[in-house]
Amino acid sequence: MSKSLEEARRVLFAESNALKTLAEKLDGNFSAAIEKMKAVTGRVIVSGMGKSGHVGRKIAATLASTGTPAYFVHPAEASHGDLGMITTGDAVLALSNSGETYELADLIAYTRRFEIPLIAITSGAKSELARHADIALLLPKLPEACPLELAPMTSTTLMLGLGDALASALMVARGFTAHDYSHFHPGGKLGQKLLKVSDLMHSGDELPLCQPETSMKEVVVLMSGTGFGCVGIVQNQKLAGIITDGDLRRHMSDHLLSARADQIMTPNPRTTQPDALAAEALAQMKNITTLFVVNENSAPVGILHIHDLLRAGVV
Repeated sequence: MSKSLEEARRVLFAESNALKTLAEKLDGNFSAAIEKMKAVTGRVIVSGMGKSGHVGRKIAATLASTGTPAYFVHPAEASHGDLGMITTGDAVLALSNSGETYELADLIAYTRRFEIPLIAITSGAKSELARHADIALLLPKLPEACPLELAPMTSTTLMLGLGDALASALMVARGFTAHDYSHFHPGGKLGQKLLKVSDLMHSGDELPLCQPETSMKEVVVLMSGTGFGCVGIVQNQKLAGIITDGDLRRHMSDHLLSARADQIMTPNPRTTQPDALAAEALAQMKNITTLFVVNENSAPVGILHIHDLLRAGVV
C-alpha cells in the first residue's frame, strides 16, 4: 500500500472513530438545544471564525433548507455593525473548538445583554464560550487527524456532523416532509425530483369528464378532442370510473356507440392527489399513460400525462 493511501485511510478512520465517540457522548444538552432552536420565532444565527466559520456557513445553509430559518454572521463583522442583524427573537449557535476565540467575545456579550439564547459547540468545557452559553454541546477532546496535529480536521468533522445531527433532529421534531423540502429546492435535478403533481397537471376545461349516462358516441368525441386517450366518469361529484383507448378496443362491437359510459368504464381507477410528488405519480403509472388527480373528496381536479412528467425531467 502506498504511503498516500495509507495516510488517507488513517485520516478517514480517525475522523469516523471521532464521530462515533461524539454520538456516544451526546446527552440531554442536545435535546435541550433542539427544544431551544425549535422554539425560536426568528432565525438561528450561526457564527464561527476560521475553519469553524466555514463549517458554520454549511450548518446555516443546511438548517435553512430543512425548515429552520438560519443565517451566518461573521463574528468579526458582527463587531462592526452586523450585530444589528440579530434580534431578540433569534438564537445564536456559536462554533469554536477551543471556546476561547477572541472574535466571538462581542457576540457573546451581545447575547447576554439582550437575553438571546446562546448555544455553543466547543470542546472547551470550561472555556469562556461554554461558561456563558445557555447550552453547551461539547465535542470530545481528540487529536486532530492532521499529521502535525495542528490543522483542524477532526474537530471540524465533528462540528459538521453535529450540525447535521441538529438539522436532522429538528426536521423530525417539526414533522418536516419531502413536500416541505421541495419548497426550498425548486432548481436542478433535486427540483425535478421534488416537483408536485399540482405543478404539472392539467385542470379546468382541459379535463375530459362526463356523466355515467353519457352515450359512448359522445365519449368517443370527447376522448378524441382532448388528446389524453381517456375520459373520467363523474358520479355525485366523485370520480367513479375511467374509459381508455384500451376499454374501447375491449368492447368493440356494433353496439358500442349506443352503450352508456357506465356500462363500458373501468371502475375505481388509479388516482393521485395534487400535493403528491410527481415522482410518486410516475411510480403509479405502470402500464398506463394518464392519471386522474383527485382531491380529498375524490372529486377530479386534474389529469396528468406521462409526457408531462418526461418533459419536466421526472424520470
